Amino acid sequence: MSSPIVIAVPKGRILSEALPLMARAGIVPESGFGDENDRRLRFATNRADVGIIRVRAFDVATFVAHGAAQLGIVGSDVLLEFDYSEVYAPVDLGIGHCRISVAEPVDLAASDDPSRWSHVRVATKYPNLTRRHFEGRGVQAECVKLNGAMELAPTLGLSSRIVDLVSSGRTLKDNGLVEVEVIAQVSARLIVNRAAFKTRVDIAPLIEAFRAAVA
Repeated sequence: MSSPIVIAVPKGRILSEALPLMARAGIVPESGFGDENDRRLRFATNRADVGIIRVRAFDVATFVAHGAAQLGIVGSDVLLEFDYSEVYAPVDLGIGHCRISVAEPVDLAASDDPSRWSHVRVATKYPNLTRRHFEGRGVQAECVKLNGAMELAPTLGLSSRIVDLVSSGRTLKDNGLVEVEVIAQVSARLIVNRAAFKTRVDIAPLIEAFRAAVA
């Protein structure tokens, strides 16, 4: 008998939107999974053959790529940042919508022309994606890696601009920043470990269940 399928789900912004989608796919986690104050990381579900782990968004793809989890739910921003050949993303789940944008102080934006940039210093948690984007425009990007509090970087002189996820734009506005360029639109994807998909017959029905849940 095969071991239970493990699905990796991210903490934070996607979690609340993922729960009803998972329910439509026939997977209901045990009590406490949706509670950010519950410190457990591994949870059972209504199905004996499916378990769930709750991890940081950037770690979801790592767990799936290395086969520790067979499926995962993750923002396409993570897939754009890391090139995981062991993972493929068969379903756009249609949740977690936001965008990856370049932002800068309002005062700078008033006289700035992004089309004339030749070199930028950017604070971001997406250095690979950021470099590729600017290289495609012929702009040299110096990336300062931060994992949070990105909006402080221009204020404290760490960088002149940031690249970060933007949803409503409220956080940028509250910190005196404005979007000047959108790099990519983002949504959550169902990802699957390629090796597991080829060797386990119980994974394809789950993928179809999620596809039907979206439809």
